[in-house]
This record gives sequence, structure tokens and C-alpha cells, in this order.
Amino acid sequence: MTANGNGLPVDKSEILFLYESSYSVPNGDPFTSEQRYDEETKKALVSDVRIKRFIRDYFDDQGKDVYVIDKRRGIEGEKGSGAALRMLALKDQFKNDESVMTEVKGKKKQDALKVMQKCIDVRLFGGISTEEKDAVNLTGPVQFALLNPSLNKVDLRMHQNTSVFSSSEEKTRGAIGTTTVVPYSLNQIHGWINPYSARHTGLTPSDITEMFKALWASINNANTRSKSNQNSLLLLQIVYSDPNKKLYGLDRLVNISTDKQHEQIRSSDEYEIDFSKLTDAIAKAGDAVKQVNFYTESPKVKEQLEGKGKFVALELL
Repeated sequence: MTANGNGLPVDKSEILFLYESSYSVPNGDPFTSEQRYDEETKKALVSDVRIKRFIRDYFDDQGKDVYVIDKRRGIEGEKGSGAALRMLALKDQFKNDESVMTEVKGKKKQDALKVMQKCIDVRLFGGISTEEKDAVNLTGPVQFALLNPSLNKVDLRMHQNTSVFSSSEEKTRGAIGTTTVVPYSLNQIHGWINPYSARHTGLTPSDITEMFKALWASINNANTRSKSNQNSLLLLQIVYSDPNKKLYGLDRLVNISTDKQHEQIRSSDEYEIDFSKLTDAIAKAGDAVKQVNFYTESPKVKEQLEGKGKFVALELL
């Protein structure tokens, strides 16, 4: 692990990730299946759990070791909680790996912490293992806001659909269902990378790059009925020179300008992203901001940021 100038494994940074959703459900409530929504501000909401799920699923599809995964990955015949079974499976997978061993009273045994650190999502988001005499509780260095409001206001639309299959044996006709969809939302995800927590999970700069790739690609590749019409638009990483510095209210420094009512917007062609508050804040921060990494596939957005101050284009994909 290569430390930065502060002796920490990674730099402190903040993340802003923008992606658009069109006639979809960016983040349904698990109890109602309806889109999360702030009734007062009329903004669509996306949770941190939804974003981490995108990233973990992408890692799993790419064959990377993931600790928190929906699919059952235990040892046949063993019983216990999902986390306990997952740990058993990982210990079996790495049973011949010397790097996860530790010596206790002259005997080598697997160290739960080292086993968990083999999983990229643990290094990023932390994890818990409750094994007796080998418990682990890691706070993840990468966190996202609990709920992330869209940059534009939205009016939810009710959508009705019918199923060919009947809802019960007694009924012969298909079932009717309803859901609410978001006609268009520009979702802004706000995140943080804490270098102090990174020391405990083993996070590396390459892990962060892999996470950015996963975040970008997972949104574009989502193909479920409610998530398929989404596009990654912009990834920003504000990197700080001092681990104790930060910009005030970063999630309020990017806005949109349009001649339409926000609720009437249906594509990114109908508004401009306003970065003026962000660029002003970065300029005023002086040396506290080391640089601002960005990635976009939008020529319009790229033109707005390229060559401005401390903005540096990332070679992400």
C-alpha cells in the first residue's frame, strides 16, 4: 500500500456522481415498491444502499470477491446467518492462502479481518463478522449520503400494467398492478472517502478507481424493468491536500438552469448544468483542494469542465 504525503493510504476526497433516469424507478421503497420521494421538495430520492448494491453487483459480475452479496454463498450442510455462512465460504476459499494467516500461541490460523479484506466491498464499505473470539467491525472509508435528492423537481406518474398470470387459483384473469415512475430525474449522489478509516480496511487508490468504474458502468448496464432507462452523466472527485479540510455544502454547489418548469424536463437537452458555485468554491479554497478529477462522456459537460482550474479528466474506461 502506497501512502500519500500525509502518511495515509489514500487522499481525503468527496464524490459527486450525476446520472439521469427516464420513465423509470431510480430507487423503490422496499415496503411499497414506490419511488422514494420528498413530498415537500418534489425531488426523487436515491439511497446509499441502492448505490452500494449497484457497485457490489457489478463487482460480482466481474468475478471479484464480494462479502455482501444477495446470492447464497455458504457451505453445504452448514447453518447460520447469512454473514456467518459467507465467512465460512470465504475461509474455505482462502484456506491455502498464507496472507490471511496469523500466529496464535505458536499455531497458524485464519484471521477473519484478513479474510474479509480480500473482498473489495469490505475495503470500500466496511463489514461485520460476529465469529466468536474473532469478531470484526469495520467502518467503511467510502460512504454515500443516506438519501440523495435529485437536482430537479419531479411529478411522479402512476403506471398501470396487467399480468398474463392470474393472481390466485380461483381467479382466471391476469392481475392488475400499479406503480409510480419518474418521468425524468437528474440524480446527484454525494459521497466521501475517509483516509483514516481506509487504514483499517486496507483501501488502496486502485480500489477507488475500480469503484468509479463500477459506479459508472453499473448504471449504464442496469437492465431490470425499473432501472433500464438510466445513463451515467458525470463523475466528480474533489481531492483534498489536507485530510481535515472540506468544501462547505458540496452537494449544493451544482445546479441546473432551464426555461422549463423542472417537472416538464424530459432529457438533458432541456437544461444546462451550472457549475459556477462549485468552481468559485474551489478557487476560494486555494491549496486545500489538490485537484478535481472528472469523467464524462457528454461533449457538452466535458467542454464546461476541461481545462478549468484544477479540473483533471480521468481515464476511467
